[in-house]
Amino acid sequence: MPYYIKLLSQHWLGLTVFMLLSIGVLSLTPLQELPPAPGSDKLHHLLAYALLTIPATLRKPRYYWMYVIFFLVFSGSIEIIQPMVNRYGEWLDMLANTLGIICGLACAELLNYFFPVRLRSSD
Repeated sequence: MPYYIKLLSQHWLGLTVFMLLSIGVLSLTPLQELPPAPGSDKLHHLLAYALLTIPATLRKPRYYWMYVIFFLVFSGSIEIIQPMVNRYGEWLDMLANTLGIICGLACAELLNYFFPVRLRSSD
């Protein structure tokens, strides 16, 4: 397990950018109807934003709380923009996104506590 945590910590920025781009594209692509997917839409929001938050929280770069605030603003911006691209913005989606960020913070903090990884910080 520590190997994977170290890997996530080392590549946190690339993973974060990849997740931001993925969430942005998937959330803002106009659709006639939502494709069928297993599970709840809100669960998908929660998981996406938890996965977005985990790498940065594992690494804890300087001012990482600014990243968390950016994730919240990004989430809200997506929900505001969605009606402009033939999608539905919902406050409950924003709530699920926020809960996902909180869950991502909690999971990463627990991983850092139980499996501390020492990295040289060049941030």
